[in-house]
Amino acid sequence: MVRVTKSVAEKWLGDVPQENRFWCQDGRAFKSLSDLEMALRDMSDGVFRHHASATNNDFSNWVRDVVGDVKLSNDLRKSRNQLQAAKSIADRIAWLKSKIEA
Repeated sequence: MVRVTKSVAEKWLGDVPQENRFWCQDGRAFKSLSDLEMALRDMSDGVFRHHASATNNDFSNWVRDVVGDVKLSNDLRKSRNQLQAAKSIADRIAWLKSKIEA
């Protein structure tokens, strides 16, 4: 497990390189956790289900493999709908920001 220092929190909250952006089925691209959180709040059920099923979760995989946040990745894997996933991200963003301000 990665120890979340100020620099780790800043990295996870920042933009990912252009080649690692998350490309959503509806054509949108997300470059940060904030982008993903906002998109999940207005995403259709169909688009969410395309990326998050019982056997695969593209959001969780992206957060783990590209952003690097294993805890948030696990929380997203447990999310059953897009609003629950958005709340998990919002809560994690708030916690990460508190690590930067500390």
